Amino acid sequence: MNLLKIPLLLLILPGILSADPIAIDTPLSGWRNAQGERILYTQEVRYPAASVNTQDDQSELASIKGRIAASVKSQDQPFKLIVNGVPMPLRVENGEFSRPYSFGAGSNSVEIRSPDGEAVARTQFYEAYAEKNQPKIRIVLAWDSDGTDLDLHVITPDGQHCYYGDRVLQNGGALDVDVTTGYGPEIFAMPAPIPGTYQIYLNYYGGGGDEDLTVARVVVITHENTADEKQQSFSIPLRNPGELVLAQSFVYP
Repeated sequence: MNLLKIPLLLLILPGILSADPIAIDTPLSGWRNAQGERILYTQEVRYPAASVNTQDDQSELASIKGRIAASVKSQDQPFKLIVNGVPMPLRVENGEFSRPYSFGAGSNSVEIRSPDGEAVARTQFYEAYAEKNQPKIRIVLAWDSDGTDLDLHVITPDGQHCYYGDRVLQNGGALDVDVTTGYGPEIFAMPAPIPGTYQIYLNYYGGGGDEDLTVARVVVITHENTADEKQQSFSIPLRNPGELVLAQSFVYP
């Protein structure tokens, strides 16, 4: 064998000779165009849910998928998913992660971090389809305890109520998935928001004991991934199963 070819082989096929602790299968880095792709923002309703997975016919252009090496997947805390600077928990099951996500036009970034922060994977891509219908309002709910079920409820200015029992509204608002296995995230998105007051309610549906405190984190993002992007973050302590609280209200625009 020609020994001069070995360094070239190392450059061409690094994945064969070494495994990354975290591998992001989709989205891939680079330029892409989602025009004409079948994108499903919501998932099939399974209550209670066993896991967070994308539908089989979901477009790869609206998914975040990947694998975790055995050396890091055993950590007893959620991984962290960071999309365009917004952090949220990421559940890993059987060494894999998979969730739907509606990306907007322009530059997008995805980062996965291990619970201890030592293993990191990043990807960045440019969505060239300028007319892609992207959320102008995105509300992200996450919480800090496993085995706990919090539910996100959003009341839009026209009185429509988005929650796990009615996840796609006539006005275009949608809740992407109902997570019952702990940590979240649950994400509400609306591409063409109605002007007026939006109300965000949290329901401590169940899990834990009467003395277990769960802290929810709600992030409201408007005009995501544009020069006009704004983010607001709120922490809400919840203690009693069955508790329903008004977490925040805001006016759009």
